[in-house]
Amino acid sequence: MTAPLPEKDTAYTAPEVAITPETVQQYVDGVASFLGGTANVIMQLSLRPVGRGVLESTVDSGKITLHPMKRLRTTLTYIAVAMMGSEPERRAYRAAVNVQHRPVHSTEASPVAYNAFDPALQLWVAACLYWGVDDLHTRMYGPMDERTADAVYQYCARFGTTLQVRQDMWPADRTAFRQYWEENLRKQQIEPELRAYFDDLIDMKMLPLPIRLAFARLQRFAVGGLLPQHLRDEMRMTWTERDQRRFDRMLRAIGAVHGRMPEQLRMFPLNAYLYDMRRRLRSGRPLV
Repeated sequence: MTAPLPEKDTAYTAPEVAITPETVQQYVDGVASFLGGTANVIMQLSLRPVGRGVLESTVDSGKITLHPMKRLRTTLTYIAVAMMGSEPERRAYRAAVNVQHRPVHSTEASPVAYNAFDPALQLWVAACLYWGVDDLHTRMYGPMDERTADAVYQYCARFGTTLQVRQDMWPADRTAFRQYWEENLRKQQIEPELRAYFDDLIDMKMLPLPIRLAFARLQRFAVGGLLPQHLRDEMRMTWTERDQRRFDRMLRAIGAVHGRMPEQLRMFPLNAYLYDMRRRLRSGRPLV
């Protein structure tokens, strides 16, 4: 379960563009993880085997409904390590996640077969993470130039290769990715049990009432704005052109402010979780 990570995916170089763990911070920032987190989870779990794996999981320590802050930490730490971690750090976090994934597999009672180590399922999760990075960056700051977009895309294979996805499984270029994304997205159907689970996440049912009152409406608005239309329909969400205009204005305003912040503030909380992971690694404490 701890085979070496694929080689030569630490940095992808295109003409005049090089993305490394030190420079990727120009394209990934902290506010996007808060704005897009729940919508991205819905995208990931809309693939039924992934969703059933979460619904049926017996790993209580990793359930967001029971341990929301711990789940937030482990998820954002994974993103931080995949994007900004060194090779030894990626291997260490991969080993820790593998321990959590080992019990996550279907049983005879499961309506669909799944295994948390299935690289095809992990590829879909990684694709959702990349799609979220690109979508939010474009909405907040405008589109990247073609060379930079290509370089960032190739680098984001690390979302999958940090676990069991092989480098050659990552679609060859952005055109191939769009084909993979569109073909798989339109297949997703959200069953009632999973829709109810998602609604509870959106409405923050696992958090104290004051937090829900302060943020749940904003989160539902953000989820509605960030979900692709097909999944919006599957979630039975109403979204108007007026909603879209309001949401676009909000993201542009956030981008205008956030893009001018010092890097350490702009990267929070991803940089804080990466620091925490490195501290845990040095002290021998559990990473997940």
